[in-house]
Amino acid sequence: MTTAKKPFKAAAIQFNPKLNRRNTNIRALMKLVREAAENGARLIVTPEMATTGYHYLDRSSISAYVDTIPGITTAQFAQIAKEYDTYIVIGMAEHDLTSGLYYNSAALVGPEGYIGKYRKIHQWVVENYWSCWGDMGCPAFETELGKISMIICQDSTYFESARLAAVNGADILCFPTNSSGASISLLQHWAEMNGLYVVSANRSNTEEEFHMAGLSAVWSPSGRKIEEAPYSAVEDETKDEARIIYGEIDPEQYDNEAKERILERRMEAYKDLMLFLGPWDYTKNTDSRHIHAAAIQYEPVIGDKEANLQKVTRLVEEQLQEGVNLVVLPELSLTGPVYTKKKQDIADYAETDDGASVGAMKKLAKDCGIYLVFGFVEKVAPHFHNTAVLISPEGEVIGKHRKIHLNERDEPWAAPGSKISVTPVNGFGRIGLMIGYDAAFPEVAGVLTVKRADVICIPASWSGEFGTEIAINPKIFPEPYPAGSVTTWDAVAKGAQAYTVVANFTGTEYNFKGRSAIYNLDQNYTNDKTVIASETEEEVLMNDFKTMKTDWWLDQEKLILTRRTDYYKPLVTRVPPLL
Repeated sequence: MTTAKKPFKAAAIQFNPKLNRRNTNIRALMKLVREAAENGARLIVTPEMATTGYHYLDRSSISAYVDTIPGITTAQFAQIAKEYDTYIVIGMAEHDLTSGLYYNSAALVGPEGYIGKYRKIHQWVVENYWSCWGDMGCPAFETELGKISMIICQDSTYFESARLAAVNGADILCFPTNSSGASISLLQHWAEMNGLYVVSANRSNTEEEFHMAGLSAVWSPSGRKIEEAPYSAVEDETKDEARIIYGEIDPEQYDNEAKERILERRMEAYKDLMLFLGPWDYTKNTDSRHIHAAAIQYEPVIGDKEANLQKVTRLVEEQLQEGVNLVVLPELSLTGPVYTKKKQDIADYAETDDGASVGAMKKLAKDCGIYLVFGFVEKVAPHFHNTAVLISPEGEVIGKHRKIHLNERDEPWAAPGSKISVTPVNGFGRIGLMIGYDAAFPEVAGVLTVKRADVICIPASWSGEFGTEIAINPKIFPEPYPAGSVTTWDAVAKGAQAYTVVANFTGTEYNFKGRSAIYNLDQNYTNDKTVIASETEEEVLMNDFKTMKTDWWLDQEKLILTRRTDYYKPLVTRVPPLL
């Protein structure tokens, strides 16, 4: 049904409703929506609970302000949509007449009237007192502007929400929110990872001592910030004022590299996403562990194992601090990425767990008393794999990952892996592995979450082919991200709530981007830091942290207990899109 070929204007309404004043709010909101439509906006998004305000203690306190969908509220906005030939997303409290239940919902209306709705799947504490968890999945609605999906606020904490929209065919993700910063901090990541335009409408004031950060935004499918409202501080005298921001959406960008990557998904490897390992998961680690990690970044000599071994050994001996207990090397550590179009050419590089390169890495791990993650070309006749192993301080291979998602350098010679696993290490925690391009598929980190990884190690040979530099206004964080922070790696850490160590190559010959890093779980959490290496220099990047962050608003345990596996099936099976 998509007919829009030319770019069109989208608007995010940054609006601050008054609690318990539904009719007043609707009148004020309609005025702003009409203004946006008069200024040419073809798609208009309003904040979460825009008609009622947010903080309600129970069903009885909100019962006078809920409305059906479709109902009186949608009919009023549909009149504007018809008059101006536009599409409007309304964040509102819904009353389902059949069941009598209430939901935190978003409704979509267009020139022909009511189109569809979304009920919030992943709820935050406050709405749990009155609202039922959503029960409709994440449909994508066909419109003349493209396919439109909606998710709401806390949903963005879970990669599954935006991924469901993308898998169901969405082009645009509309995001009503009441965010202090956490939920909007991942929108750029999900836009780029899923190839979606994201239109986010937030509030900018304080309600019941909860302050919302403003920063309504439009993000492109490449993760580019098209437009963003200013940051709203608590002391800002203009925080109660409404604001409209506009951004251009180009339908020509609906088909993009991230959308193409969705076709590369390896659903047979993601089945564990459907498992709900709740409070009775006896395999999980329950103790905080001290990790002193290092990511080793260097320019590889392609194909020269001895030269790369000498370089790694020198960097370890000269720069590794005393007390480091985990070291991660880049992908295919001692050969560098193998540039060959012929499978038989790889044989000279390939080896088994008993090969010379693996033996050298076992010796290095034992001599230094470290856990070491190292990548090599593995021979498993008749196949070859791009493999990473975890070696213990005793010099034994205790964990292994075979790269599941192969890029254009791997495909001529490598067979894909099929398993995503976590290695429990006594006294150290649970270590998860992935390799480079695997990180562009959030399902991999999702499985590692389900399997309770405390730390995720990513050997990489990244040249900027996915991911982009984090660009949200840094004022929302007590300490801004370091320069060079990349959305993809940060999405792994935040999405899995697992500290993430990325080791990448540098060097201009093959355009490696460096930026090896150790990512914290939440940049708002100031007890630990994210650290990033340079783009060009060889170095050993180190960071100290403790796993099992349990004193924060979100940790891996809370994430696990609030996952909504009932609705994740489209991520692991080939089922028809929800309509």
